[in-house]
Amino acid sequence: MMPAPHHLLLIDDDPILGEQLITLLSQRNYRVTHCLDADSGFRCVQANDIHLLLLDVRLPGMSGLELLAVLRDRFSLPVLMLSACGAEEERIKGLQHGADDYLAKPFHPLELALRIDALLRRSAPPPAAQAQCLQVDDLSLDASRTELKVAGQAVELTPLQFRLLWLLAHHRGQTLSKTYLYHRLFQREYSPYDRSLDMHVSRVRRKLSSAGFDALRLQTQHGKGYCLQ
Repeated sequence: MMPAPHHLLLIDDDPILGEQLITLLSQRNYRVTHCLDADSGFRCVQANDIHLLLLDVRLPGMSGLELLAVLRDRFSLPVLMLSACGAEEERIKGLQHGADDYLAKPFHPLELALRIDALLRRSAPPPAAQAQCLQVDDLSLDASRTELKVAGQAVELTPLQFRLLWLLAHHRGQTLSKTYLYHRLFQREYSPYDRSLDMHVSRVRRKLSSAGFDALRLQTQHGKGYCLQ
């Protein structure tokens, strides 16, 4: 029996682009729902089991960035932001608000498909036989549930943020290079102009600090990478 297709939600006010992406992604065995504005998109996330969100930054009414901030308070689904070419500030804000990745318009359809594939692979729970737990002082990570607890209290992380912290905890005391982390987290080469990783580290730090963990232990080794002490 074929597995049920992943359900993707596209929130973009361009109906022509929506039709094109539905056709493209349906051919790759994805189920796609298209919403034209943030309000209807939010209702769709509430009412359905969405596996990944494709979210345009510029939407009528509530913007994509505003919607992302609302969603991150309640949902941990992977989010791929779509932004205008050259809109560097928008992409940075998207990552700061909790987006997992971004893609500038206009984009090549194959690149979009490959990024979706990679995000879904990263967010998938490990097989039961590989389920593991890690403990670093007050930090408790459960890979089978993609769950983090600090001193027994649950802390909400996106799948990518969890994988980042897991890698750092698994290699505690070691500096992991940006090249290594980009390969493991994003399945792409590191570029010094790409700030995706920096933004995710910053967001993990804030969540750890809010939970009472000394976030300074997640250290930036300038010119080298990151290390959890």
